[in-house]
Amino acid sequence: MSGDTIALSGRQPRAIRSALAVLQHVAATGPGVTAKEISAALRLASATTYRLLNLLVEEEYLVRMPDLRGFALGRKVAELAPPRPVPAVPAAAHAVVSRLRDHVRFGVHLAGYADGRIDFTDPDPDHPPTDAALLTRHPHASALGKLLLADAHAVPAQLPALTRHTITTPEALAAELVRVRSDGVAMQQCELDPLHACLAVPVHSETTGRLAAGLAVCGTPDRIGALARPGEPGAALVDRLRDCARQLAALVI
Repeated sequence: MSGDTIALSGRQPRAIRSALAVLQHVAATGPGVTAKEISAALRLASATTYRLLNLLVEEEYLVRMPDLRGFALGRKVAELAPPRPVPAVPAAAHAVVSRLRDHVRFGVHLAGYADGRIDFTDPDPDHPPTDAALLTRHPHASALGKLLLADAHAVPAQLPALTRHTITTPEALAAELVRVRSDGVAMQQCELDPLHACLAVPVHSETTGRLAAGLAVCGTPDRIGALARPGEPGAALVDRLRDCARQLAALVI
């Protein structure tokens, strides 16, 4: 056998197919999927699942999430295909968002909604947002995700606790979404990450009337919490957000 020849034993093709199935499941499910979830979905033994995950992490096809509870696609997977293009935000819409950034000390992000996904069409370059795939996977734990759920009148079947503040019961989330629809503003306080909070307002297309985007400000929990309390100096920022959303309504489809 030459040095360039790879010999496969009888079990190796099955192991390769299982590893590819794990990668496909992580890609389809999104960041944060756990070994237990992968094992159950693919009907793999727990020991086999852990061996495959450890190997894929070692080879950089997967990475462990910061909390060590789940997995996400790694660097080598990204090298296999070009990233999915995100629709470019119109220059006029970018100007509206940029003016808001010039007047606030928060991270300001514009996100679009398409096919149930959340994509950052104009993320704040000075305050990188949370990975959009993670927000899409756990919409119940983010302000932008709650806007999407409130618009669809949907409560996900699975509500995993990402922190001790995450809403995990359908009844509590349904009540939260009623407030979002009534107030026209969504908030998450340490529900996705214990050190961060966000507040978001919807942007409905002036042309179609559908929920086209969400405009979010993100920062520390104490500063974001002050925005939602009537009478606080920061509460005026909510009105500014709504005004920006009205301007954006004529600029998004």
